Amino acid sequence: MTLSPSPLSGKEELARERILDAAFAEIRLQGFQAASVSAILAETGLTKGALYHYFPGKKALGLAVVDERVALALRLGVLDALNVPADHARPLDVLLQLLDQVQGWDETSVRLGCPLNNLMQEMSAVDEEFRLHLTAIVTCWQGRVEALLQLAQARGQLLPTVDCHAAALFIVAAWEGCVSVAKNMRSMPVFVASIEQLKCYIRQLQPG
Repeated sequence: MTLSPSPLSGKEELARERILDAAFAEIRLQGFQAASVSAILAETGLTKGALYHYFPGKKALGLAVVDERVALALRLGVLDALNVPADHARPLDVLLQLLDQVQGWDETSVRLGCPLNNLMQEMSAVDEEFRLHLTAIVTCWQGRVEALLQLAQARGQLLPTVDCHAAALFIVAAWEGCVSVAKNMRSMPVFVASIEQLKCYIRQLQPG
C-alpha cells in the first residue's frame, strides 16, 4: 500500500510557496532550461536540501510552476474575467473589454512575454510531460472562450454559422501570437496593433 505524503505544516507550506514564487520569476526571465537553482535558492534564502524536500528535482519544480503559478496567472488575468453568468446579456463585450485591458500591458510584460507561451515554445518539443501540462492550460483557456462564444451565440450576439470551438481555438492562438511577435520585435506598437486586429476579427463574428 502506498502511503500519502504527510500534509505540510504552515511553515513548510510558506517555504514551498516561496520556492515556487522565486522559480516562477527565474523561469520567466531565463526560461526553464537556463533557470538557475542557485539563483532560486539565493532569492529564497533556503538550502538546496530544503528545495529537494519539496521537489525531487528541477523538472518536478518546473512542472509545479506550470501547474501552480502559470495556470494561476492565466486564471487571475484571463479566465476569471471570462467566467460570465449564464444570464449575461452581452457576453461578447466581456471578451472585447478584456482585450482592451490587455492592450494596456506595460513594456516589461510585453518584453518578457506570456509565461505560458514562453514555456510552450521552449519545452513542448523536448519534454512530453511539460507539453501535456501546458496543453491542459491551453485547453482550459480555449474551453472558457468557447463557452463565452456559445453564450453569445445563444444571445444572438454571434452569427449562428460560427463554429465556436474553432473560433475559440483561433482566438487563443492569435492572442498568444500577438504576444510572441511583439516580444520578439520588442515593440509595444506591434503588440497594440496586433491585439486590435484580433478585436476586429471578433467583431466580424457579430450579426449585422
